[in-house]
Amino acid sequence: MKLYYSPGACSIGIHLLLEEIGKPYETVLTNTREGAQFRPEFVAINPKSKVPTLVRDDGSVLTEYPAIAFWLARTNPEAKLLPDDPEAQARALEFIDYCVATMHMQGFSRIFRPANFSPNEADHPAVRARGEEIFSRGLALMDKALEGREYLLGRFSIADSALFYCCFWWAERLGKPLPPNVAAHYARMRARPAVQRTLQAEGLG
Repeated sequence: MKLYYSPGACSIGIHLLLEEIGKPYETVLTNTREGAQFRPEFVAINPKSKVPTLVRDDGSVLTEYPAIAFWLARTNPEAKLLPDDPEAQARALEFIDYCVATMHMQGFSRIFRPANFSPNEADHPAVRARGEEIFSRGLALMDKALEGREYLLGRFSIADSALFYCCFWWAERLGKPLPPNVAAHYARMRARPAVQRTLQAEGLG
């Protein structure tokens, strides 16, 4: 397998899952801040121009965070990244979708790319403020979900990888505090050997 990633991007969550699985894989640095995702050689692999992008052993390409995480879990059952129970699997996907589609795409995207939401620069402070509001509400919901639990499903799963990258952005990029249960989850994630290896490999450790 080959993972196309950008340091500290949402692909960090897929990167850490590959480390949790422990099977051989390659990484290809694709610096999205420098626009590497728009270069012809990357577009030929993923015309969506985004990471994470996973090239599987048969040469087929899989894109989109939830799909990659789910596929990795189901094809590597020994890693126990996803419970067998359909209800728990649905909850895992529910958490991932909220982290990716709402906290990330609706919240953080407004904070870091306000121009995508308004061409008028005078509107950008309000756009960023709305992004923080969306993200903060998401953190509050995740904090509630983590009450009495070490991980979102009770034990580590693919859902925790998505929450981790969101928390990494909020705590490390913006330097903002996390609510107590989420902060404990983030510390617990950072203590996992697979996460530590991932951070070191991406130059973030």
